[in-house]
Amino acid sequence: MARADLFAPDEVAIVHVMNRVVRRCFLLGLDPLTGNNYDHRKQWIEDELKRLAGSMGIDLLGFAVLSNHFHLILRSRPDVVATWDDTEVARRWLLVCPRRKQEDGSPAEPSECELNSIRHDPDRLVEIRRRLSDISWWMRVLCQTIAIRANHDDGESGKFWQSRFRAVRLMDEESLLACAAYVDLNPIRAALAETLEQSDHTSVQRRIESEREKAGSEPRQRESRSQVGAATTTAADSAAASPARDAFLSPLELDERHGELGACGCRSGTRCSDKGFLAMSVMEYLELLDWTARHAAPGKRGSTPTDVPPILARLKLSPTTWCELVRDFGRLFSTVAGHPRTIDCSRSGRHRRRFHLTPRVRQLLPVEK
Repeated sequence: MARADLFAPDEVAIVHVMNRVVRRCFLLGLDPLTGNNYDHRKQWIEDELKRLAGSMGIDLLGFAVLSNHFHLILRSRPDVVATWDDTEVARRWLLVCPRRKQEDGSPAEPSECELNSIRHDPDRLVEIRRRLSDISWWMRVLCQTIAIRANHDDGESGKFWQSRFRAVRLMDEESLLACAAYVDLNPIRAALAETLEQSDHTSVQRRIESEREKAGSEPRQRESRSQVGAATTTAADSAAASPARDAFLSPLELDERHGELGACGCRSGTRCSDKGFLAMSVMEYLELLDWTARHAAPGKRGSTPTDVPPILARLKLSPTTWCELVRDFGRLFSTVAGHPRTIDCSRSGRHRRRFHLTPRVRQLLPVEK
């Protein structure tokens, strides 16, 4: 099915994307055949994710970078892009595709002449405004940047990625929660880590680091405030002023009752918006991941606990069903992901075709009559 039938830049859509290096070689980690270690390229991808998250009209909900592929969960935000004036649109695009770079390789701040070349061209401005919320353009810039840099690193030329990225649209809360766990638990399933905090280059590791920073800064801030008349800024104040480790990620918790309505554009500039995506707190999410990892990790033999986490009860998912959804998410969903009742009511964008689900999905998530 064509990508235009799944999602478009002018609509808010949540999409799970994945791309793999050519021939499934270990070009992003330790290659067991040659002994070459390319772990540094995982940091390249994470740095590029931070740059794109702060420039484009797309929320980064989750990510995991492994030795031969990576996973992202992206949410297009044309509603946020619509709040940007012409100058902001031009500036952000020139940060995504810079014409000049600084000595460290980061994009240089656009000049007035460069801004005018876009904001004084109405047709180009419309096209660029559309591109800024286009998931395909996000992946194009990301994959092209990493491929060029890796080929230069190896002194090679040609394809670095195996093919076009794979995309699965997430249609409801159940599929989004299962996919988020699927992405964050990838290193544990691949036996690259045993715990969440050891899962390098994942969104869950960044959220854990941020929670630890918050927990450590609060007592230091209370102590600094108790020292009346301090003349210098304390280390706690400096830490509070620096961005959190997960500042480029979309907030996890979505407060449906008291949260801010509308686009919720990010004021700090580290991400597209400040809108969450799950009706649960970070700690509830981490507890659910930890519980799931003990059941779904290879070689682990667990038993169904007596107390099911509240989020599973709310979504009417049994522990066994939940574990299978997370473990086999990539096999169960190929085009769109969601509960059958949601998918059956949806149609493709251009040709209004029905979406199809595997029989196993319908067995796991039966439609109530």
